[in-house]
Amino acid sequence: QVQLVESGGGLVQPGGSLRLSCVASETIFNYNAMGWYRQAPGKQRELVAVVTNRGSTNYADSVKGRFTISRDNAKNTVYLQMNSLKPEDTAVYFCYAPRVTRTYWGQGTQVTVSS
Repeated sequence: QVQLVESGGGLVQPGGSLRLSCVASETIFNYNAMGWYRQAPGKQRELVAVVTNRGSTNYADSVKGRFTISRDNAKNTVYLQMNSLKPEDTAVYFCYAPRVTRTYWGQGTQVTVSS
């Protein structure tokens, strides 16, 4: 069973930056896609960004131009670089990996954007 462990969350002021990391417990070389969701209090979980094993990316409209997703297969890691953060980016961020039989999720990391 794959385990995904996120890190890098925290408290940051508006306009600041954070980089989230998600490390998988096995090789992600054959993972077609990995990505990040987020869930704010009282809201549904929403897709933030996805990266395929060919390097193609897709982003939610709300984060385009500010967030960058990338993956390092050699380190079994997916990153989410978040710049120009806004208070509305405050949420728990979850790493996910869709597989044939099921989708794996990390435990989440809290991102709070506040002055």
